[in-house]
Amino acid sequence: MAMDPELKKKLLFTLLALVLYRIGAHIAAPGVNVQALSDFIRNSAAAGFFGLYDMLGGGLSRATVFALGIMPFISASIIFQLAGGVVPSVGKMQKDEEGRKKLTQWTRYTTVFIALSQSYTYALFTESIPGAVANPGFASRFIMVVTLTTGALFVMWLGEQITENGIGNGASLLITFSILERLWPGTLQLIGFVTEGIVSLAAALTYLAVLVGAIAAVTAMTIAARRIPIQIPRKVMGRGRIQEGRKSFIPIRMLTANVMPIIFAQTLIIVPGTLASFSNSEMLTEVANYFVPGSIPYAILFAVMIVLFTYFYTSIIFNSVDLAENLKKQGGFIPGVKPGAATADYIDGVLGRITLPGALFLAAIALVPIFVTNKLGIQSQFGGTSVLIVVGVLLDTIARIEQHRQLRQYDGFMRSGRVKFRGRQTRFM
Repeated sequence: MAMDPELKKKLLFTLLALVLYRIGAHIAAPGVNVQALSDFIRNSAAAGFFGLYDMLGGGLSRATVFALGIMPFISASIIFQLAGGVVPSVGKMQKDEEGRKKLTQWTRYTTVFIALSQSYTYALFTESIPGAVANPGFASRFIMVVTLTTGALFVMWLGEQITENGIGNGASLLITFSILERLWPGTLQLIGFVTEGIVSLAAALTYLAVLVGAIAAVTAMTIAARRIPIQIPRKVMGRGRIQEGRKSFIPIRMLTANVMPIIFAQTLIIVPGTLASFSNSEMLTEVANYFVPGSIPYAILFAVMIVLFTYFYTSIIFNSVDLAENLKKQGGFIPGVKPGAATADYIDGVLGRITLPGALFLAAIALVPIFVTNKLGIQSQFGGTSVLIVVGVLLDTIARIEQHRQLRQYDGFMRSGRVKFRGRQTRFM
């Protein structure tokens, strides 16, 4: 079956945009000694922070022109998303078309501010590393700020273009493509370790089995949902038309918060190590050494933070009151539950029950790969966070492609203008 021309055009546009993004992610900013910078970061306590940022599409450890990646835009989007659940005026704007356009502009302005702040801080950081900057001073800082800020804004624009003219979900696809790009070098590195005897063949096979199991588990949990049955009553429409009653359901996913709780927890748990690398405080150094990935204190704190952030983020993005009100306006109801506040309470109860296993799964998928790789002695570039992001985005992209194909088939059916009905051809108006 031939591919739809419009879908083919969208896919090619998305692919070209992603390739352009990765090309920029390998071009170093002017005036920076990339080798000296990378060596310092690799041996510093802040390696976890830079590793997390690089995984999400940036290139801070290599000082590329797209070093900030899509993260300033993601951070700005999260700020307004969280504000919608806390500030009533912002929440009202999110429900209105004009309000959403205004929030989009505010998000862009906030992205500029975040990019400027991060690029200036990064410029100061690179100057503090011996040999990393050829001519430290105002000129080098200015060039760094302009380069990184421009790169971040270009990446933001590129993500918006993928969303509008490509297959959609531009920001997430940029991050996913950055993660998948490391798949081939990581595979070659693992093969090299096995060939040189650094890693045993049994350890490599065990790691691959754990990785495949993690992908399968994440796929199942991403799709898993609790379906709350609803009943839509019979309605009498205009001109005597009758809309028959029907049964439907409200899907509440097990991983409503997706990967965000892990990112929040990782961002906070690497703060001591990051601060220790910028200061000479012995106390911060001791705290950073205490919470080393793979240690018991690290695992306990990390798991608790993931569970807490899962409940917090889920409560922000899932508004049961609005859902109950919209259901009431349509005349729908949950069998055995009164419309309105009782429906909202019922949905909250279901959400709370399925959020706990989802939160525990997120903690497990974040921690198990760390312990496995430490036990096997393998330095892996793919953890639970990477698997969650890639699987979630790819499933969403596949669903978008399938939806586009179905819509095109329906449009073609409507444009044909003819349908056989009871042995006759009836022309659509």
